[in-house]
Formats: sequence, C-alpha cells, structure tokens
Amino acid sequence: MNHSSMFSSILLLHSLVRWLVLLSLLFSVYRGWKGWREKKDFTRVDNSYRYWTVFFALSQLLLGLWLYFISPIVQYFLHDIKATIHERDARFFGLEHIVVMTLSVLAIVIGSEKIRKKSTSPEKFRTMFIWFTIGLLLILSSIPWPFSPFTSRPFFRMY
Repeated sequence: MNHSSMFSSILLLHSLVRWLVLLSLLFSVYRGWKGWREKKDFTRVDNSYRYWTVFFALSQLLLGLWLYFISPIVQYFLHDIKATIHERDARFFGLEHIVVMTLSVLAIVIGSEKIRKKSTSPEKFRTMFIWFTIGLLLILSSIPWPFSPFTSRPFFRMY
C-alpha cells in the first residue's frame, strides 16, 4: 500500500469512527444525566457504556495520531510553523484539532477512572454526566464540520 492510499484509508476510518465516538458519548451523557436525576442504580450495562465510550475515544485518538504524523497538511504546517500558523487549514489540523481532541479524550479517560472509583450510583452517574459532557463539548468544538468557521470537511468521506 503506498503512502497516499494508506493516508486515505486511515482518514476514512478516522471519519467513520468519529460517529461511534459521538454516538457513544451522546448515549453515555444521556444515561449519566438520567441515572443521576432519577437516582437509578449504576448497572453493568451502564458500566459497559462507560467502557465502550472510552474504547471508541481512545481508538479515535490513536487513528488521529497516526494521521497526524502522515498527513500532508500537518507536514506542511510543521515544516514552517512560523509562516503556516497564519493559514487557517494548516493551523487547525497542525495544532488546534490535535490539542483539543487530545484534551477531550483525556477528559473522557479521567472521567471514566473517576466513575470506577466512586462508591455510589448517584456519584457514578453524576461523574459520567459531567466528565463525558466536557469531552463531548470539546469534541463538538473541534470537529471540522461542513459548517465550521475554522475549517470544513464533509460529514461522510468517500474512499
């Protein structure tokens, strides 16, 4: 597989996994809010949502890091940061996107660990709601949506 084909394949996978991350986060945030509000028991099912949300987020981060090191736009940015910092696309993918997305995954992982350490169901749900919402908001702010003022990409990539 040549470099261009590998880059395209990873980019496609990264684009698809984004939807798994978003769906699992939305569902986990909803479950956290509902469980906390309605004083439900934190069950094995809830714990599996926590687990899968972290799994998808970490998988997406690994794909993103891989892309970061082979992306032509990032390589262009890193080659001359002083000049390219003023170019919206180069700065977004070379700096902003990677920093915000890494922070979002960190919030999700920290939240997950805090959930594991809580002893009561309300504490677990509250923690899941708060930390996963922080991760979700950071992610939503840094996805290159088609309507984004920072830079835009399609909702679905084609190979």
